[in-house]
Amino acid sequence: MVIGQVEMKLRQDGRSRMAGNTQAFLRNHAPFNKMQPDALQSFAEKAQIVFYAAGSEIVGPGSGKVRYFYLIESGKVQARQAGEVAVTEYSVLSLGAGESFPIGAVTAGRPSTNVYQAVADTFCYQLPADDFLALMASSPEFNLFCTRYIASLLDQSRRQLQLQFAQRASEQQTLNSPLAGIGSRSPITVAPETSLRAALETMSQAGVGSLVVAGADRKAVGVFTRTDLLDRVVLADLPLSTPISLAMSANPFMIEEHASAYDAMFAMATHGIRHVLVTDAEGKLTGVVSERDLFSLQRVGLRQIRQAIDSAHNVEALRQAAADVRQLAFNMLAQGVGAEQLTQFISALNDALTRRVIQLNLERHPFDGIEWAWLAFGSEGRDEQTFSTDQDNGIVFSPPEGASIDALKQRFLTYALDVNHDLDRCGFPLCKGNIMASNPQWCLTLDEWKDQFSNWIRIPQPEALLNATIFFDFRALFGQAELADVMRRHLLAQTAANPMFLRAMAKNALDVEPPLGKIRDFLTDLEPEHPGKIDLKKYGSRIFVDVARIYAMASGVHNTNSIQRLRISAQRLSIRSDEINAVLEGMNFIQLLRLQHQYLEGEPGIQGDNLIDPEKLNELDRRILKESFRQARKIQTRLKLDYQVQ
Repeated sequence: MVIGQVEMKLRQDGRSRMAGNTQAFLRNHAPFNKMQPDALQSFAEKAQIVFYAAGSEIVGPGSGKVRYFYLIESGKVQARQAGEVAVTEYSVLSLGAGESFPIGAVTAGRPSTNVYQAVADTFCYQLPADDFLALMASSPEFNLFCTRYIASLLDQSRRQLQLQFAQRASEQQTLNSPLAGIGSRSPITVAPETSLRAALETMSQAGVGSLVVAGADRKAVGVFTRTDLLDRVVLADLPLSTPISLAMSANPFMIEEHASAYDAMFAMATHGIRHVLVTDAEGKLTGVVSERDLFSLQRVGLRQIRQAIDSAHNVEALRQAAADVRQLAFNMLAQGVGAEQLTQFISALNDALTRRVIQLNLERHPFDGIEWAWLAFGSEGRDEQTFSTDQDNGIVFSPPEGASIDALKQRFLTYALDVNHDLDRCGFPLCKGNIMASNPQWCLTLDEWKDQFSNWIRIPQPEALLNATIFFDFRALFGQAELADVMRRHLLAQTAANPMFLRAMAKNALDVEPPLGKIRDFLTDLEPEHPGKIDLKKYGSRIFVDVARIYAMASGVHNTNSIQRLRISAQRLSIRSDEINAVLEGMNFIQLLRLQHQYLEGEPGIQGDNLIDPEKLNELDRRILKESFRQARKIQTRLKLDYQVQ
């Protein structure tokens, strides 16, 4: 044996002994003690042991993209947060033998947010990042360990988000709030010498029922209301050229803006008035608080909202209830309610409100003796409504024997148009795509709906596939739910008999990918009209929803909610529970970010959108968002393999 061969043999023997020692060490620590022998051997062969003297930095933000996964063999390492942003619950953490780092950074392929420093002489096993990712892909036990680590970060993010909402909720107005932030801050005023005609024109143009009469010094001298108009102008036959000072109610009740809402309520009860004028310390007018302003501060209880909805006699009452639903949902966010439960809660209350609108309109459009149902599609059909949602609805009916279908359909269309407009007034905008029951395309007999579904499935053209993503997520909100059940059974029977349709649906679902960059963390240039932002619905939650729909149809799941679809279909399709749980956590986190953004970023009275700027997220949320997108990509990869989509 030549010298070169001897040296090579010695090196091979040394590596073999080192690998054997490494495996012996790994078997004493989780998750390696549960991993398969081939996975342990792979780690042992590809990892190198490296020495770090006490006081030396192993890896940190300044090291660039993390190149290695580290497992401490002996010694001690201190993890210390870098910068001012808290991304974990700890600021300093000590790690010892058998512990590893930095899992989040090496998984995400980015720099570490912590500084890891040896505080004693330390030996670490150093596994290259590519080998680490390959081990995650090949070893379920190692993947589960790393996924649970990400899940623990997700819990921290939820708590951080809850704290943010709780702080915001504590700032919400209550009866202890100062009057400076309640009611109208720009009251309509006129001078005492203003004529009645001019004052009334001002009231009409501003759409208000009262005016404050104030001098040039902004000090109020009176109030003029519609009651004054009747008693002091109409009945007194006062000329419209008369100065308003002769018709106003003089010496109005005033209260300083530092007083509380309770003080104003007590004053109203004591003096039998419905408005109080708010002034600064010098007596100058700064606002007006009405009885309704104070009442709205108290109306955010679930029981009161349901009672208000169920007893509402007009759309105006339902408009207030819709605002209360939004406020109550916000309070639930502050209490830490999860995205899955919260979206179902919002949908349930919106269902009740929609049903009341339907009932109120039935008083003018009776359909006695006719079997029919009001259908909800899209997010409402899935029980997944967020703060920003428009209308997606339709009607299914079964005409009595001998009845004219066209005449009956026209009656339903007239009725549906009134319902759609009332829902719009309650804060559910009309659908821009006209997917509403007042559209003849979506007001159909049971047989027509079944034929429509069959045509889409038999000929899966692009428009048919798009329609399937909307109309196959349906449920009955009002009327004979049995009609919707018949539609569901027909749909599942048709899709089971047409595997090519599901493959076309899968191909269509894979057209949109998670916005993960190869160099940057996120791709933020996918929407040219919104540079620097990511549409969390289009590139986030939609991916999970599309996969859930396909697997539900493939496995005969009747549920429409995406979480339920994924859970049940995973069992029927033998998808591991740990794998699907990680997917669900990713979807729930994206939904939570949507809810947060829509409420916190939306202007008062205006619903927010789904566009987030990842640069404005804290480091923890960025990390979890990236992992959530990775979960979306993983479930898409499974879908691609299952349906052999190229």
